[in-house]
Amino acid sequence: MSAQSQKARAAEAALEYIEDGMIVGLGSGSTAALFVKALGRRCAAGDLSIKGIPTSRETEQIALEAGVPLIPIEQADRIDVAVDGADEVDGGFRLIKGGGGCLLREKIIADAADLMVVLVDETKLVETLGAFPLPVEVDPFGWTITAKKVFDALRRAGVERPLVDIRRQGDRSEPFITDGGHYILDCACGAIEDAYSVDAELLAIPGVVDHGLFIDQARVVIVGEDDDVKVMEL
Repeated sequence: MSAQSQKARAAEAALEYIEDGMIVGLGSGSTAALFVKALGRRCAAGDLSIKGIPTSRETEQIALEAGVPLIPIEQADRIDVAVDGADEVDGGFRLIKGGGGCLLREKIIADAADLMVVLVDETKLVETLGAFPLPVEVDPFGWTITAKKVFDALRRAGVERPLVDIRRQGDRSEPFITDGGHYILDCACGAIEDAYSVDAELLAIPGVVDHGLFIDQARVVIVGEDDDVKVMEL
């Protein structure tokens, strides 16, 4: 079975965590999109009455097309459940996210949620984070200086040979710009042995807005498999 089919299984399984009246954080990326579409079908059928808060403009458009009712985040002081994908998940439910460039808003939503549910296919499960480049969202002003400081910070945190590169648009002509107007540095680490040190070192740098390490936030990981789903809870 393809990874896409595994993701679809995980997306359907996540609906078990959604109840009437909830405010639901809607993640970004291909797996989250499948969940948003499945949620829309339940809302259209009258099975669920919820309000969604999207983490990106792309997710907002998908939700509107799927018929998921939305509210601005300013109208919520808390979120019941956030459902999102991940680029990597380790055994402690630590994540790397941000491959789609929405990490800041995804982290704001995840941090506000009572429960974060993560949807992945089997390929996203890892023993050690870091094979997927760690995205670091930075202010465009002085980004070259910030990139050097990010490199030094990763070295101090135990990453032996980090490679820090600016993410660019599809045609490679200009830097990729997030919904919040920032740049992203993609940091090839190989392995992140101490995620907590990396977190602290990066957030201490002026110019770093946030990064794609999600630590102590996910409480449920749903893994789509060929014939079933595996639900893991902390």
